[in-house]
Amino acid sequence: MPFFDQSAPAVLRELKTSPERGLSSEDAKQRLAQHGPNAIEEAHHVSLFRIFLEQFASPIVWILLVALGISAFVKEWADAAVIGAIVVLNAILGTVQEYRAEEAIEALRKMTSLKARVLRDGKVQEIAAAELVPGDIVLLETGDKVPADARIVEIMNLATQEAALTGESTPVHKTADVLHDHAAIADQHNMAFSGTIVTNGHARAVVVGTGMSTEMGKIARLIKETEHEPTPLQKKLSSLSKLLGIIVVLIAIVIFTAGVVYGLPAFEMFLAAVALAVAAIPEGLPAVVTVALAVGVQRMAKRNALVRKLPSVETLGACTVICSDKTGTLTHNQMTVKHVYANQQSIAVSGAGYAPEGKFMKDPKDFDMLLKIGALNNNAQLAQEGKDWKVIGDPTEGALLVSARKAGIDTGELNKKAPRIKEIEFTSERKLMTTVHKFGGKLLVCTKGAPEVLVKLCTKQLVHGKLARFSHADANNVLAMGEAYACKALRVLAFAYKEIAPGGKGKLEDDLVFAGLQAMIDPPRHEVKEAIQKCRTAGIKVVMITGDHLSTAKAIAKELGIEGKAITGVELDHLTDLDAQVENIGVYARVNPAHKIHIVEAFQKRKHVVAMTGDGVNDAPALKKADLGIAMGIAGTDVAKEASAMVLADDNFASIVKAVEEGRVIFDNIKKFVNYLLSGNTGEVLTLFVSIILGIPLPLTALMILWVNLVTDGTPALALGVDPPDPDIMKRPPRKMEENIVNRQRGTLIGIVGILVMLNTLFVFDYFDPDTQLAKAQTAAFTALVLSQLFNAFNQRSESRSLFAVGPFRNKWLLLAVGLSVALQAAVMYVPFLRELFGTVALSFKDWLVVAAVSASVIVFGEIVKLFRR
Repeated sequence: MPFFDQSAPAVLRELKTSPERGLSSEDAKQRLAQHGPNAIEEAHHVSLFRIFLEQFASPIVWILLVALGISAFVKEWADAAVIGAIVVLNAILGTVQEYRAEEAIEALRKMTSLKARVLRDGKVQEIAAAELVPGDIVLLETGDKVPADARIVEIMNLATQEAALTGESTPVHKTADVLHDHAAIADQHNMAFSGTIVTNGHARAVVVGTGMSTEMGKIARLIKETEHEPTPLQKKLSSLSKLLGIIVVLIAIVIFTAGVVYGLPAFEMFLAAVALAVAAIPEGLPAVVTVALAVGVQRMAKRNALVRKLPSVETLGACTVICSDKTGTLTHNQMTVKHVYANQQSIAVSGAGYAPEGKFMKDPKDFDMLLKIGALNNNAQLAQEGKDWKVIGDPTEGALLVSARKAGIDTGELNKKAPRIKEIEFTSERKLMTTVHKFGGKLLVCTKGAPEVLVKLCTKQLVHGKLARFSHADANNVLAMGEAYACKALRVLAFAYKEIAPGGKGKLEDDLVFAGLQAMIDPPRHEVKEAIQKCRTAGIKVVMITGDHLSTAKAIAKELGIEGKAITGVELDHLTDLDAQVENIGVYARVNPAHKIHIVEAFQKRKHVVAMTGDGVNDAPALKKADLGIAMGIAGTDVAKEASAMVLADDNFASIVKAVEEGRVIFDNIKKFVNYLLSGNTGEVLTLFVSIILGIPLPLTALMILWVNLVTDGTPALALGVDPPDPDIMKRPPRKMEENIVNRQRGTLIGIVGILVMLNTLFVFDYFDPDTQLAKAQTAAFTALVLSQLFNAFNQRSESRSLFAVGPFRNKWLLLAVGLSVALQAAVMYVPFLRELFGTVALSFKDWLVVAAVSASVIVFGEIVKLFRR
């Protein structure tokens, strides 16, 4: 039986321990040997060298290594060096990223390295939490971090903050009673869980789970068992690489065979086939992808989105669903008073979070007694650290301090003027808390609690500073207002007081004066509603997944505009067709970590690209399972950050929308330079192949082919990788998962452009009469091939918008890159030792005009295609 389902004496008997004496030292030693230390198991350590070797397990890297070997074999050392540098650089970058990504379990282990106070041999001892064993009696007090999972045995007003484990925003009041039925973790109120914080009271509890047997340990196991999914970009590049590998081998075989059949020298054809094979491989592709992603990372860092894994930038661009945690992500994780009921009317309160900034819609001096009671009957503290405010203690009581401060009440001075002399603690049975204060020559009794309990103790009420009778009808009005607040998912507390003479007789909590209600909630961030609307415009579904109560989740979702029905984790357990229903559900409440993974998997089965946001330990497995895990940087736990691919530096959901835009820009630019590289390489292959078929002299030597590859595949492709975004990029729907980088339409266009580049090259070759001046004809054809590809770079800046609409001068990097490439091409003709090396001749200005005019036909063709598309 689960421990929460058994009585405390039964649990103690089962674990063979005593609440008065605890375990003996010898018994504890034996149990430690049996159960192991109370620590999270470390993940299997993978060496840096092994991670480095794994970077070479990619088809495109294999092709590059083959190309490197062939280049070295034919003594093309420059090409071999470039390819080798690209392979090593990518391996180093991948190694660094992966090594950091596997630190999640280590972060979990560090979270449990604390001390614990236990009963051993009948004495209170402080021991390392790692030495705790099942059966130990632990003593818990306000401010303690719970060192292990424990069943509560004795309790005094205990409350724990479990947001990091369950996602519930408010502290959970605990009990020692037996709980029945299948209670979710968030509803196991007689249990204290490892890693949670005691916010109030004290208790004695028996340890029932340590290490990997705790709820935190189960999460650690989920993280270890969750496999990384390759990003869409990685999948597309892998498919493209395999296709290119097959094509390259076929090209080399066909070119070599055709040349030999047509009577050309075998060795010359072997060199040409090798040169074409190397040229056909876009060896710049991995480098350009890396640079494009790295530039995207830098731009996103300026937008408060810190990326830990480069391919994750692009994943956001394909995102169709964002599964967001509520507490601390969509909301502040700071309870805030939003309404007060005083003087028989409801009054709205502005502001959000713990910063005492905001105002009441009525003059608070008319109901300052209500706010003073909330500040005096209070065990929390409000502190400022720099520009940030924080609450030490119960967040609900912290919200009462903030509301008093908003009214201009100095809570520190108030406590000096009315020092506390007595307290009757809150219990779940009484649902009341009362404090007594010296105030002038009298005693001031301040009581707060559940409205339905407190109104029964009131005989008078305070209305506009005057006492009036508190009738049965008045009580019903208060309860009706409390119910109206509760329907909006607000937590409601009632407040009352009375003044008595020192030494006065009678019960403190009788004959009270009703002062009013304060209703609070963990409010949504004000910018999130607009961000969710932008997601909807961009075709992205936003789903709330929280451990909080259903009513609270529904109210926040309604305010933010999250669409879809709302269900609980218990209802989710009984769903047999989640895959079919997941599209229609917008809110999941009272869920556990395993539920989150099921939800992510259900979306993934329906071909969605899923981003998961979160900040708690409980979010880590789903962050790792999702296509893109996004952790909160400020409120997020180390575990969540290490399990994620991206961290929001400002914990702002709105930053995700900016990151989505950046991801779409990245993929757009990757398509641009892939199309550019492949169309140019296709032109090179067709030029050589057709010339062999036609039986004419080869227009290019092997060295010229390699030079074209170097001049055109390098800086222009990099410049396309940083092209400015289209203005309507966030008005498009997400691209489909099955969309390839090179789809049928783009593949056709690549082929047509390749044919046009080939025709340009062969036309120029024939125009300059190779029969009488072969060197000049080859030089002109060589230059036409380069210029045709450079003109094509401008075509690739948009698939449908005219170059002149896009702005031919907007991408300054592309202008610089094309200028550099033209200069390098000119150097081959005008620098003597290069001219001798390549066998070229100097072209005249008129020759350049002819070559440039023919090559510019690529631009004309591109504009015609775009016109038809529009």
